[in-house]
Amino acid sequence: MVNKVFLLGRLGKDPEVRYLDHNRAVANFTLATNEVFIDKSGNKVEQTDWHHVEMWDALARNAEKVLRKGRTVFIEGKIKNETWTDKDGNKRSAVRIRALQFQVVSNGPSADGIGPNDKNGNVMDEHLDASDPLPF
Repeated sequence: MVNKVFLLGRLGKDPEVRYLDHNRAVANFTLATNEVFIDKSGNKVEQTDWHHVEMWDALARNAEKVLRKGRTVFIEGKIKNETWTDKDGNKRSAVRIRALQFQVVSNGPSADGIGPNDKNGNVMDEHLDASDPLPF
């Protein structure tokens, strides 16, 4: 059986990182992916899907240092379906992407308007997984 997901999208917000017992860390953020298609009437339609992403431990610490709202990121991970009962006794569920590695593709729009890359127009290429130290 395989549970593997690949997403390329933009961060909707900076990661929210929490530090737990035993030096554990978890980062959560939303990632927007877009799909453009032509509907039955011939109109161009852009559809945005929002994904809830979580990263753990070393990967979460790296995400806290390099991920920012608006950056384009490639994520490899797996789908996690969670169910729980809330404090009022209602059954709840959520679908999350548990990221296993990520790569920054661009830093978002530059201040000088060159494009969605660094100030010189270069595509950023930072590939990080849970075992990698930060590259700087």
